[in-house]
Amino acid sequence: MTVCPLSEQEPFTTQDGSTIRSILDRTNAPVEKQSLAEASLPKGGATQRHYHKESEELYFLLEGDGVMEIDGESREVGPGDAILIPAGAWHQITARSDLRFLCCCAPPYAHEDTYFE
Repeated sequence: MTVCPLSEQEPFTTQDGSTIRSILDRTNAPVEKQSLAEASLPKGGATQRHYHKESEELYFLLEGDGVMEIDGESREVGPGDAILIPAGAWHQITARSDLRFLCCCAPPYAHEDTYFE
């Protein structure tokens, strides 16, 4: 059984500019097909617009509100919203207040699979 408490995971900044704490991924568990992380952005912050060739992503907003843009379509999002980001879709999230959300990637998140404009 693998249990990884969030409180024991060290935060780091991803290439897109968000602060991440890996919950379960290849770095801390025998994960093969997905990854789960907690992401946060301060009020006014935004990820750098990017896409992933391989990974499909799911965001689940826990706290705060923001604007999610996927392939040129924008929508306001807040707690309880789940967002599908297909592989290959350009995307960016901007925080209108301090934002905290879960991010699930399949296959698992990898820096090498992050592409910028």
